[in-house]
Amino acid sequence: MQTSLTDLVRLKQLALPTKGTLRMVLDTDTFNEIDDQFALTYALLSRDRLLLEAVYAAPFFNELSTGPADGMEKSYQEIHRLLGHLGVSTDEYVFRGSTDYLPSDTTPVESAAARDLVQKALRSSPEDPLYVVAIGAITNVASAILMEPSIIENIVVIWLGGHALHWPDTREFNLVQDIHAARVVLDSGVPLVLIPCQGVASHLQTTLVEIGAFVKGNGPIGDYLYDTFKNCARDHFGYSRVIWDISTIAYLVNPEWVPTDVVHSPLLTDNATWSASDSRHLIRCARFVHRDAIFRDFFSKIASLGE
Repeated sequence: MQTSLTDLVRLKQLALPTKGTLRMVLDTDTFNEIDDQFALTYALLSRDRLLLEAVYAAPFFNELSTGPADGMEKSYQEIHRLLGHLGVSTDEYVFRGSTDYLPSDTTPVESAAARDLVQKALRSSPEDPLYVVAIGAITNVASAILMEPSIIENIVVIWLGGHALHWPDTREFNLVQDIHAARVVLDSGVPLVLIPCQGVASHLQTTLVEIGAFVKGNGPIGDYLYDTFKNCARDHFGYSRVIWDISTIAYLVNPEWVPTDVVHSPLLTDNATWSASDSRHLIRCARFVHRDAIFRDFFSKIASLGE
């Protein structure tokens, strides 16, 4: 896919303003894991920094679904449940996403989510970009880019996908579900902040004891997140769980908590490994997360619901 953006323009878009509110949308496979619920809650509790304009249900297919369409629909319903616990209206706010993965690198899967993203992006500008946070298979975002390539001038994508660039493979669930979509985003030239899972966001581990101490009891959403965490494992003795999706929200709240390097966009091979080329356009790639600062911010914000 050809792009009209130069690296100079792209890097300018990737420089987050230190002050002010950032407009964002969240693309999430909410029913697939328990960390999406934490990320959505974190975004809505960060209103001093983030204005969440829409939530998109992403497809997923594993033991929790019968196929991508079923995974998307279950995520759509979970988003509604979660927003209900937060007292947030879902009218014209939550959109169903793709019912299947991209059949090729050039063919989008249209959906209400992809169409809404195109509309919101076209109403944005390089001076006031829309931040597109994706924490699942990136099908909806890739479809929107294929439907209207010019939107890359007005958006910045933050995607939790793949593993660290030095990892022996990048067979991470968000990425391998839809390799075509991953390639579209990586190849499109869209301003991209890539937050790898293993080796980077995998530091965001917590325990039931910590969630019980700092999340439980803070309104209906606090109890819901606690119960969700409790039910994710039969035995919590010596057990911790990674809540890596919140890394994307933390980056927008304070990029110092998720330090990044400017690198050439990696090439995704057919074997789900990373390959490098100095001829590729530039992106930002996270190299670390400051676990304590991120959880401290999340715990502080959810505690305000219990006051």
